[in-house]
Amino acid sequence: MSGETDLAKLLAGLDPELHAGEYVFVTSPDRSTPPDVEPLLIFEEPEGRTLVLPRERAEAAGLEFAFPSAWIVLRIHSALEAVGMMAAISTALAGAGISCNVVSAYHHDHLFVPRDRADEAVAILRGLGRDGAR
Repeated sequence: MSGETDLAKLLAGLDPELHAGEYVFVTSPDRSTPPDVEPLLIFEEPEGRTLVLPRERAEAAGLEFAFPSAWIVLRIHSALEAVGMMAAISTALAGAGISCNVVSAYHHDHLFVPRDRADEAVAILRGLGRDGAR
């Protein structure tokens, strides 16, 4: 299953979905993941393990965290080799002063934006979709 590569089709089909809740980033320099935390994402870096998880799980485990954010899934199946989609998204969000951390998975791209700007970010993404449909 390869996914879409055409930029106009990608932007027209973004179909952003805002998940409920608040998500945070945690770092574990010793590369451990506390039991029962069940992160949404684990990524290994030379400096340590990064976890992305719901804020309530981080708080329950007593973990220090950063970047309380909203999770937006772009429901279009973008190809991993697609060119330009993230650049268009980043440019549009940056133009509005909205920071964004992106995770590209096999089927979809996932955006983490400041929780208080989530609705605005979704509106901008939907606008890109309308512009991409032209």
